[in-house]
Amino acid sequence: MKYLYLIRVIHRPARRNAFWFLASLLLLIAGCITEFIPVTDEKNELLVVEGMVTDQPEAYSVKISKSVPLGKKSEVKPFSGCIVSISDDLGQSFDLQENSPGIYLTNQATFIGVIGRSYKLHISATVSNRIINYESTPEELKAVPPIDSVYYEKTIIAPATKDFPLINGCQIYLNTHDPADSCKFYRWDFSETWEIRLHWPVDHQMCWVTENSPVINLKNTSGFAESTVSHFPINFISNTTDRLITKYSIIVNQYSLNEDEFLYWEKIQNITQQVGGLYDIVPSSVPGNMQCIENPDESVLGYFSVSAKSSRRIFIKDYFSGLVDPYSNFYCIDDTIPTDYPYGYPGFGIEVWALYIQLASFTTAPYTILTRTHACADCTVRGSEIRPDFWTGDK
Repeated sequence: MKYLYLIRVIHRPARRNAFWFLASLLLLIAGCITEFIPVTDEKNELLVVEGMVTDQPEAYSVKISKSVPLGKKSEVKPFSGCIVSISDDLGQSFDLQENSPGIYLTNQATFIGVIGRSYKLHISATVSNRIINYESTPEELKAVPPIDSVYYEKTIIAPATKDFPLINGCQIYLNTHDPADSCKFYRWDFSETWEIRLHWPVDHQMCWVTENSPVINLKNTSGFAESTVSHFPINFISNTTDRLITKYSIIVNQYSLNEDEFLYWEKIQNITQQVGGLYDIVPSSVPGNMQCIENPDESVLGYFSVSAKSSRRIFIKDYFSGLVDPYSNFYCIDDTIPTDYPYGYPGFGIEVWALYIQLASFTTAPYTILTRTHACADCTVRGSEIRPDFWTGDK
């Protein structure tokens, strides 16, 4: 907050000096802002565990990391060198191998989750030259019903006016139900993939971008007569992203939770969706299903999830009014220079890239169209040129 101080100055030199001293002091006080970091009983580093076992024939991953102290910049701190295994209620044990720092994978050839079976995660870590053991509670792999449908509807972000066209968005919905009425707590995540086609004949013109869901989608049907979910909003796509320009696909995954896990994800959802404040829930106050064997009072963050999985994918290739195209001439073209070879242009290949090179001909003088936006000249800045296996058409 800025304050305006009005001081009447009498024509006396001493008063004038006092005025400038006081004004300088007030400006100094107003400009000093000190970050307040509350004192908590949270340890500097806590173990964070994220893992899931499903009934699908795939490698299951367990991510192990360390938390970042409150008030420090958030960053991933993977925990390497752990011994990780998963056991079932039949006494079988399956080892995981560290694939990359802090990421441990199962062998999909030897381990697939089975509906009705219970699983437990085991972690042995070396901390300060001591071996510390962590273990999850046994979790049953529950069946999950198939997803009935995933579909989209055009929305109106802004109606058409005399001066501006209609602006559309895209809302993706889901319908599902459980005929057995046994699944009461649902969770969904998704993975988006979309195609990029640059407008200029550059070397890397066509790519695909894939991103995983940044939100937590949950539904509790225990208060309903039937376990039915209708018109549930999964994801909204605005007009300011490049997702809908060419072609878009989304695969939605559905999981069945027990009540304890549902409450865990619900608390995490509140943290991620609400504006953080001093008295909001902090991650260390959200209990998971992991504990330290040697010290049960030690806080362990995260959850080892076990659930069957059903999935459904859709493609969207439609016209949406008012899309912002970041690869259009308006956003990409920065300069045009009259030369056959632009490589001597200052910063070429580092800060400036060629969109189009027109060599000299009988009818046209040589020129080069330049951009300072690397993504306009090379789609690999945003995605990969490897075409996904599931992508249909457009070959």
